Amino acid sequence: MKICMFTNTFIPHVGGVARSVSCFAEDLRALGHRVLVIAPVFQGIPEDESEDFVLRVPAIQNFNGSDFSASIPSPLLVHRKLDEFQPDIIHSHHPYLLGDAAMRAAGRRCLPIVFTHHTLYEEYTHYVSSSKTMRKFVTRLSTAYANCCTCVVAPSASIGDLIRKRGVTTPVAEIPTGVDFDAFQTANGDAFRKKTGIDETVRLIGHTGRLAPEKNLAYLVRAVKIYLAQDRKAKFLLVGDGPDFHAIRDSFAADNMEKRLVAAGKQTGQDLIDSYCAMDLFVFSSHSETQGLVVAEAMAAGKPVIALDASGVREVVQSGKNGHLLPADAPAGDFADAVDAFFRNPETMTQWAEGAVETARQFDRKKMARKMADLYTEALKRKLRGDSEYHRLLRLWEGLTQGLKTEWDLLSSKVEAFADSIGYEEDNNP
Repeated sequence: MKICMFTNTFIPHVGGVARSVSCFAEDLRALGHRVLVIAPVFQGIPEDESEDFVLRVPAIQNFNGSDFSASIPSPLLVHRKLDEFQPDIIHSHHPYLLGDAAMRAAGRRCLPIVFTHHTLYEEYTHYVSSSKTMRKFVTRLSTAYANCCTCVVAPSASIGDLIRKRGVTTPVAEIPTGVDFDAFQTANGDAFRKKTGIDETVRLIGHTGRLAPEKNLAYLVRAVKIYLAQDRKAKFLLVGDGPDFHAIRDSFAADNMEKRLVAAGKQTGQDLIDSYCAMDLFVFSSHSETQGLVVAEAMAAGKPVIALDASGVREVVQSGKNGHLLPADAPAGDFADAVDAFFRNPETMTQWAEGAVETARQFDRKKMARKMADLYTEALKRKLRGDSEYHRLLRLWEGLTQGLKTEWDLLSSKVEAFADSIGYEEDNNP
């Protein structure tokens, strides 16, 4: 079948959604399907990217101080490409920006539309507004969007339960993003340690992901530093980049621990896989995940995980089997104590490592891609049958979006940001 995915984040952007879209597109192609991804322009697009596989639309870079791109509406560009591609199904990965384009494309062609609820959008509103009204708005928007779709993908059971409680009545399928399990079995953690100057005797606590406020990293840094203060043979490996990097680095320096922090920056491909294998323990404290993808990847590398109880994470971490799950409001000192208890018990370290690998097998990429393809087949049975259904769908969507009132005017803010970006370009291109 021919599948068209619409996403606001895609490679080379580093993040869970971008990686999910990239992995599913690649794995679905391997199953014999054709996949077209429609995504914004990002800096650093691979030179060998094929126009047959990806359509890039114009976008505002680093929107509102974030590392995201906000796409600029390009209906003619999108429709021309879709007329050429002739998709069988539309898959939207966001409820706004290109998600709106996905909804209209599906309606115009009477196609089924699948929506993956990747994100707890209310945890990201600080990029545009810190108000409670905005948090309510994005929650209602994503729920309304889901109810206009043919079916919804939840990356974890926790998110499936949550969105149903919020009012999603569209059928929900739980399909996590897969992990390339086989690739982790050939990784070389020793090589990564050597490259980054980490001695083989060091107890290495690691974390991977975007370094951003919504990841609760200030808490994690406090917990890790408490442990490091009592274990001189331990270090903290931080893999990733983002707006919180300087604050994390400064926090370690303030306590004279700058040499205990190994900031490896953004890693991809084999280097990323090797970085997981270099760790002895993976730690995680985010409350905003819909799926603990990096947690599953760490387990594929055979690394136990200590984390806070949260959506997406509780489906992966099982206390006493592959790691330890602390209450969501656990003090940083309790987190540090859990790390200490882990390193003090070699038998636990071995058992949890074996349990981690066993858990990771359940998230194999090939298995998840087949589940997604099966969902598409089911969705095709519910294809819109004519113009009347198309107009009903668009009336429903437009009526819902118009009825959602907030203090922030999405259109005017987007136009203002666009105008600012044009002004910046003019100022720097005499």
